Order: sequence, then C-alpha cells, then structure tokens
Amino acid sequence: MEWFSAIGTAAFAVSGYLVGIRKRLDVLGILILAVVTAIGGGIMRDVLVNRVPRVFFDYTNLAIIAATVLLAWLLGLHRRRSRALEGLFVVADSLGLVAFSLTGAQVGLMFDLNAFGVVALGFITAVGGGVVRDMMVNDVPFILHRDFYGTVAIVVAGGLWLFDKLGWVGVWSLQLLFWLGLALRMLAHAREITLPKIGRREQ
Repeated sequence: MEWFSAIGTAAFAVSGYLVGIRKRLDVLGILILAVVTAIGGGIMRDVLVNRVPRVFFDYTNLAIIAATVLLAWLLGLHRRRSRALEGLFVVADSLGLVAFSLTGAQVGLMFDLNAFGVVALGFITAVGGGVVRDMMVNDVPFILHRDFYGTVAIVVAGGLWLFDKLGWVGVWSLQLLFWLGLALRMLAHAREITLPKIGRREQ
C-alpha cells in the first residue's frame, strides 16, 4: 500500500499543480492546491477514524509533493498547450483516484469496518482532496457531474472489500483492482460515459 500511497500523492499533486496553472494562480496558490489535492482526502479519512493524520508526523508525503511539483516545473508543464495539459490532468487525476481508493479502503479493513465503512473511506480518500481543490477555484467538483468519477472509487473500494472477504487480498489482486479501476476511468472519459442525469436541461 505504500506504493499506492506514493502514486496517489504524486498524481494528485500534479493535478493540483495543473489546476493552479490553468487558473493562473501565483506560486503560493499553486503549491496550496497541490498540497490540498494530495493530502486532503487522507486527512478527512483519518479524522473519521479518530487517527492523527500521517502527514502531521511523517514528512514522506510532503517530500513527494515537493519533488513532484519541482519536477513538473522543471519539465515546463506551465508552458505546455492547454490541450496537452488537459490530457495530462485526466491521467494524473485518474491515477490518484484509483490509488487512493485502495489506500482508503485498506484503512477501513484495518479498522474492521463493514462494507459501507470500507467503501466510504475509500471514496472519501479518493475524492476529498479533489473536492476541496475544485471548491477553492470555484469549479463544480468532478464527483457531481463528470464521467464515472466517484463511481470508480466506489467500485475499486468495494472490490477490495470483496476480495478481503474471499481471502484473495495480495499483490496480484491489488494490481488487478488498480489497473481495472484505471481502465474503467479512462474508458469512461474517452467514451464520455456518464451516469443518468435527472431533470430537464435548461434552454
């Protein structure tokens, strides 16, 4: 799970960085978005299970965020065309979503929660930072309107709970859930697959 945590932290730091670039924020604003996106969901999860957030006593995630933002700057992502940045954002955000769905669900299993608790922690860990990020820049959070975003977190976390009950949790099953979740998210984005919307479209 340490690898998934590192992947999720780096990926969400990139997505926060890219949103800051798109919104033309200053350096501090970009750093704040990167940090909030990368650790926001994990902090919410830890508060729910009455645990001190890891970032408050371990510098690992902060080091990952700093290294990721520095690398993004050195690669000149802030100078890329908007279409290229949009594609990179989708990939980074999808990686973070799936990785944190697994790490959040794993915390639920550690605390011996039921299926709802495991899925809820996976969901909150995966989307919490992104929700805060989007609200800070006055965007509608992805989970409220985008293609199979929150749904992927639910499917991945639910899959981990099921595998745990069947005694199938291991390196290969975690890899399977990760790649299946990522494939589902990317396919939904490419095909613009969305959940049904209720209500009439405004004229």
